[in-house]
Amino acid sequence: MSERELTFAVLGYGGRGGSFAQMLKLPEFRSRVVAVAEPDDRKRGNAAKLWNLPPDKCFRTAEEFFAHPKMADALINTTQDQMHHETALTAIASGYPMLLEKPMGVSLTECREITEAAERAGLPVIVCHSLRYHAVYDKLKKIIESGKLGEIVSFDHIEGVGTIHQSFSYVRGPWGNEARSTFMLMAKCCHDIDLFQHLFGKKCERVMSFGRLTYFNRAHAPAGAPKYCLDGCPAERECPYHVCKIYVYPPWNGALRDYTNEEMLEILKKDPRGRCVFQCDNDVVDHQVAALEYAGGMTGTFSMTAFHPGGRFTRVHGTLGYAEAAMYGEKNLRLVDFATGSRDEITVPLREGDGHGGGDFLVMHEFTRILRAGGKPDQVRTGVRNSFDSHLVVFAAERSRREKRLVEISELEQEMS
Repeated sequence: MSERELTFAVLGYGGRGGSFAQMLKLPEFRSRVVAVAEPDDRKRGNAAKLWNLPPDKCFRTAEEFFAHPKMADALINTTQDQMHHETALTAIASGYPMLLEKPMGVSLTECREITEAAERAGLPVIVCHSLRYHAVYDKLKKIIESGKLGEIVSFDHIEGVGTIHQSFSYVRGPWGNEARSTFMLMAKCCHDIDLFQHLFGKKCERVMSFGRLTYFNRAHAPAGAPKYCLDGCPAERECPYHVCKIYVYPPWNGALRDYTNEEMLEILKKDPRGRCVFQCDNDVVDHQVAALEYAGGMTGTFSMTAFHPGGRFTRVHGTLGYAEAAMYGEKNLRLVDFATGSRDEITVPLREGDGHGGGDFLVMHEFTRILRAGGKPDQVRTGVRNSFDSHLVVFAAERSRREKRLVEISELEQEMS
């Protein structure tokens, strides 16, 4: 397998699936897509055109795809969150090594079943926690491991979702309603929680969390606003969430990039993405914080908020030094040495345009490398067991938020035993 071209099937050819598939066009991957399952006719057609796929390799559903014998070396599973469990188990049973978009599943039981199935099968299953691969965080991890910061006492981390991103993904979009997807911390931030486990190598023991949906609700709808923006909203000029500002003139979000402006305007008159952002059926939080305690006494705080320009920022407090990391920007890593007082600003080069500052590219790079090396699960940086452990913390944080109490991780572990 090391020399020949690798073949992939893609389940869910939306933004994430299309992005990963597009990477396979790069010569260093020596790979191609040979089958696709996607319910949207246009997206499926785009995949067929890009990869020259015959009709019998283009499927509307994952069920149709799995009804056929194995037809690729590996699978990219970028289906919607609530489809991960069934499709992942079927893929594993069918013998497919898999790149599985986060989250693994939407319940602890689903995550455990995927983990155990992958381990029994001995297949490499990479959960797409892109932050573990991000160049800035990779550099930060090396600095922590070098001992330059001394013993890590605490950290704080912010995930600035951004108001516009929140509006089109977590209000109007498929992740806005928990019944259709999952809770916000799992849908958006499970790889932030996973990053902490990766950076510090310690087990989280307990968590306390608070959060709520504050702003994106009917109480904040402008006077006279219709249910759909294009029905003539009197607040069009001042509202930052009017659909024309996000999708059309010019498009901020690429979800409708395959359509002309005229087509988009027709779609947005009745599509859920065209609704007034304050009159949707969203119920996930728009801000949440968590306090975490790790083995040995290290503490951390995490904040997810829609009300931020966007980006991830991490501060690490050690006994010998301090570090700041930003996911983007020029001087994206700053260090302070307490003994000398020296302050260093470091630029970590990023691969722009490939998602998460190049993290997505490196996920795919690792996946193809492992496939060419024979597909050994123990070589996977974000394997199912690591992912299950960090998902456990996310479920504990959400339980804490809902029940307004401190939750021990051991409580959930006992439920799974």
